[in-house]
Amino acid sequence: MSLTRSAWRRFKRNPAAITGAVIVLCFVAVAVCAPVLTPYEPASVEWADEVTLDSGPEPNSAHLLGLDRFGSDLWTQMVYGARTSLVLGLVSTVIGLTVGAVLGAMSGGFATVGGRWGRRVDNILMRLVDIMLSVPSLLVAISIAAVLGANSWSVILAVGAAQVPFFARLLRGSMLGQSGEDYVVAAHALGLRKRQIVVGHILPNSVGPTIVQATLSLATAIIEVASLSFLGLGESDPAVAEWGRMLVAAQDRFDVAPQLALYPGIAIAVTALGFTLLGETMREALDPRSRR
Repeated sequence: MSLTRSAWRRFKRNPAAITGAVIVLCFVAVAVCAPVLTPYEPASVEWADEVTLDSGPEPNSAHLLGLDRFGSDLWTQMVYGARTSLVLGLVSTVIGLTVGAVLGAMSGGFATVGGRWGRRVDNILMRLVDIMLSVPSLLVAISIAAVLGANSWSVILAVGAAQVPFFARLLRGSMLGQSGEDYVVAAHALGLRKRQIVVGHILPNSVGPTIVQATLSLATAIIEVASLSFLGLGESDPAVAEWGRMLVAAQDRFDVAPQLALYPGIAIAVTALGFTLLGETMREALDPRSRR
């Protein structure tokens, strides 16, 4: 049985994998179909006169989850918040994966090719990555977002930059591990150039763990996007619904309307759990050592 078929067989038999896949598919479906799932706009405040300081907004047939403190439909905020989290988390992860993969491939390639200059380049790149790793990723994201200002692109760049060192380290380590495999020794014996071996053989066989890590990083990205919004460093436009900003708006009404904070908090936790379960089970399924 091939590695791919064996991995799929293990994946679909794992309850955690099915649970994670269902959560992720539901999250993506809600984000994509947001305009279909609600007739309202996320920034609409036409029901502001129905919200009082002494009573929380009650759910009804017109508003499934009730109203927030500004008189906006809470279900609409939740649905469009899923879309915002998906877009920002996905784009930031792609940026982090791309930049980190380039750095990791360069470092691993120079280290594999060898030579004095190759080892020097690898050492310089990895020291830069170590400096980035020495600072907590959320602190890196907060610093970048604070410098660039409160908008969606600053969040994307901040979260993406925080993920770069993890992808770089992972791809470099995977390439160094592959450099000692039998097929690399056979390629050397056939007289192939080192550059051709690295680009044509080692690199393609090393990207698998990095792609799987991207699924796990999506969970971290969604949490960090919500964290930046909670700290006031997210999108400043009130028309853009964000789960983190919903948590901020719910603080002064938690005693009368706790659902204003519970719903977005649960959404963040469940979504992150789904991507974590999916990524972990994918890594286990693709691990050749787990084949039976």
